[in-house]
Amino acid sequence: MTTHPPFGPDFRWPDFNWPEFLPGWVWLVGAGPGDPGLLTLHAVNALRHAETIIHDGLVAPAILDWANPEAERIAMAKRGGQVSPTQAEISALLVERARAGRRVLRLKGGDPFVFGRGGEEGQVLARAGIPFRLVPGITAGIGGLGYAGIPVTHGRVNAAVTFVTGHDINGHAPPLDWAAIARASPVIVLYMGMRTLGEIADKLIAAGRGPEEPVALVQNASTPEQKVLETSLARAAAEAEAAGFGAPVITCIGRTALLRQALDWQGQAAGDALRNPDPLT
Repeated sequence: MTTHPPFGPDFRWPDFNWPEFLPGWVWLVGAGPGDPGLLTLHAVNALRHAETIIHDGLVAPAILDWANPEAERIAMAKRGGQVSPTQAEISALLVERARAGRRVLRLKGGDPFVFGRGGEEGQVLARAGIPFRLVPGITAGIGGLGYAGIPVTHGRVNAAVTFVTGHDINGHAPPLDWAAIARASPVIVLYMGMRTLGEIADKLIAAGRGPEEPVALVQNASTPEQKVLETSLARAAAEAEAAGFGAPVITCIGRTALLRQALDWQGQAAGDALRNPDPLT
């Protein structure tokens, strides 16, 4: 079978015991937060061999450009507030294509097992007797924030971080013990939380978090379209709306958001001045 490495005709694929992508298998693969360079080698290998690629709306077109050009491509974008394929429909399609003997790549932004429904899809495949493989990806809550110069942990700030989805299956803020999260987690990373950001901020403030607590929002993380908003917990929702922020956005709540003042490596590489070498003091 012809394969298609993305590195040019003279590139020599490294010698390694690469797993064989067999017909009838489904690979659940994380594509990372957006920058194609953050793909794992296993992900690139899957793209080279896949015969059917079922991808979500967060996978950058440049990543799909690296795929086998003969592969069937099926977009399964799920957008809040819009008519979208159901999870059951996506899972059924994975089973149908695998049973037809195809090499099926389920390509997801970030990591399949971090708010990516990869666990649910894996369960469907297991029940159907479909063999599958997981290829983890860099989740936006770590890599996306890192591209904005925001670490999720820092020795002077936190020994714990909580990753939270911004909405439940009905589109509302999830029914979590927000008071417990507010007390226990110095840093909170919020996925898919634009529509519920104000509600979640109110819950955290009511539980004792300060209205002026630092918050950073990163839109289109790790892509050329990346935008960052530095704000506070009380003002975050209003300022994000005024700035025109929309999905996909990853949000960091906590003092590590301040470290962008020192660690904005992309801005500094472009000539921006170092704002503050120690914003935690």
